[in-house]
Amino acid sequence: MTAESTRSAEGTARALWLEAPGRYALRPAEAPPPASGEARVEATTSGISRGTERLVFEGRVPTSQHERMRAPRQEGAFPAPVKYGYASVGVVTGLGEGAGMDLAAGRRVFCLHPHQSAYTVPADALVPVPDEVSDARAVLAANMETALNGCWDAGLTVGQRVVVVGAGVLGLLVASLARATPGTEVTLVDPSPARRAPAEALGLMRWRAPADLAGDADLVVHTSATGAGLQTALAAAGTEATVLELSWFGDRSPALPLGEAFHSRRLRLVSSQVGRVAALQRSRWSRRERLALALRLLADPRYEALVAEEIPFADAPARLPEVLSVPGTLAARLRYR
Repeated sequence: MTAESTRSAEGTARALWLEAPGRYALRPAEAPPPASGEARVEATTSGISRGTERLVFEGRVPTSQHERMRAPRQEGAFPAPVKYGYASVGVVTGLGEGAGMDLAAGRRVFCLHPHQSAYTVPADALVPVPDEVSDARAVLAANMETALNGCWDAGLTVGQRVVVVGAGVLGLLVASLARATPGTEVTLVDPSPARRAPAEALGLMRWRAPADLAGDADLVVHTSATGAGLQTALAAAGTEATVLELSWFGDRSPALPLGEAFHSRRLRLVSSQVGRVAALQRSRWSRRERLALALRLLADPRYEALVAEEIPFADAPARLPEVLSVPGTLAARLRYR
C-alpha cells in the first residue's frame, strides 16, 4: 500500500486555524473517503491572500460582514477561532461514483478551501488546473478571478488610459489584464520600490508618483486599501472617468474626498467584489466558468514573479504572522509536500 493510499484510508489531515487574532495553530481535520459525487484531494500548496487574510488575522472583519465574508467550507466564526482561506491546489486521490467526467485520480485541481493538507468535497467544487499552469501560479486563481471581475465591472475597453493605484498582487493582475487590452496605456502608482521588479517582470514599465499624474485617466483602479491611495485615485481621474474601488478596508472608514472638483468632473465611483459575477456578464458566465477562465489566464509563466515566498505548512503558525505584518510584501503560499 502506498503512502498516498494510507493517508486516504486514515481519513485524517491537518488544518490551519486562527485561534485568536494574531495567533495561528494547526488542528486535526477530517478528510474521509469520498461518497457518491465527492472527491478527495491531497493539497500540494495553498495561497495566502495577503489583504483579506491580514484583516482576518488582525480580527478586523466588521461584525456586520461576518456572514458575507465567510469563505467556502470555512469552519468557526469571526473573529476567532476560525479556519479560513480560499486558494487551495492539490491532487485528486479518490473519487466517489458520479464524480464527473473531467476528474480522475492524479488530476491537479483548484478548490476554494481553507488551508488544509487534505479534504473531501463535492466534486463540482473542484476546477481542473490546466497542464500549462504551475501550482505556484494556480494559487493566484482567486486573485485573478477578482481582477477579472473588476475589469468587467469597470467596463475596461480598447484604447483607455488606465491608472492602477496599488501594485500588490491584485493591482498587478488588473494592470496586466489592462495592458493586454489593445491600445491601452497602463500606469502604476505605488510607494514601495520593491514592487517594481515583479511589475517589470510582467512588462509593466510605467510608474508615476502621485504628484506626477496628469489627472486625465479614463479608468482608475484603486487596490491599496489606504485613504491616501483613494485620494490619489480620485485625483488621477479625468472628466467623466470611472474610479473602480477594489480595496477592502475592513473595519476602517477612510475619508472620501468628494469636494473640490469631484462633481464638476462628473466622476463615476464603482465598487467591485468577487462574490457575484459582474452584472454585464452575469447572464453568460457562471462563477465556475469565471474561475476556470482565471486559471487559463495564469498560463503566462511571468505570473510566477507574484508569489514572493514559500512556507512549509508545518511552519505556518510561526511564520505567517510576520509575513502578514510586513508592509509591501506580495503573495505567499504554503507548501504541503
